[in-house]
Amino acid sequence: MANKQQSDTHFFNSFSLVLGILIAIAIILFAFARIYGGKAQAQIIAEEKLLQAAVQKNVEPVAHVAIAGQDNSALAKLESAPAAQTAPAADVPADGEAAYQKICAACHATGVGGAPKVGDHAAWGPRIAQGKDTLYKHAIGGFQGGKGVMPARGGTTWPDDIIRAAVDHMVSLNK
Repeated sequence: MANKQQSDTHFFNSFSLVLGILIAIAIILFAFARIYGGKAQAQIIAEEKLLQAAVQKNVEPVAHVAIAGQDNSALAKLESAPAAQTAPAADVPADGEAAYQKICAACHATGVGGAPKVGDHAAWGPRIAQGKDTLYKHAIGGFQGGKGVMPARGGTTWPDDIIRAAVDHMVSLNK
């Protein structure tokens, strides 16, 4: 019996040693792969043009502030920058109703971000009373009010006439 117990102890010690060595090798291989793979991945990401363009677009400021009494000539250059480019023809909806269905309804049908819901005459009445020029200005240039936020062009790059048509469509739904 003592011989069997000694044999079991020897087996468990040998098994533990082999298992420990295999775990140590796995940890070393994992660390090596992370170090080597991390460097290779960083290099691949640094060379990816589409990713860099997307990151650049995401970190662009959403607005620029003009300060009275200071040189604000740089703002005029920013307003004519590529951010105001038109979208590809395939992306631009045909009319205001299509534009509303494609983008505007995401917020104006549900009230997301404080957007006035289509059909809520109490919310739309004061806005419509300000005039279409003000609505166009807020829809094209963006607006941040006490009750919500309107991103410029609804977050699109659509031309002004499509944005105006979408505003006209929403006004017609709220009269």
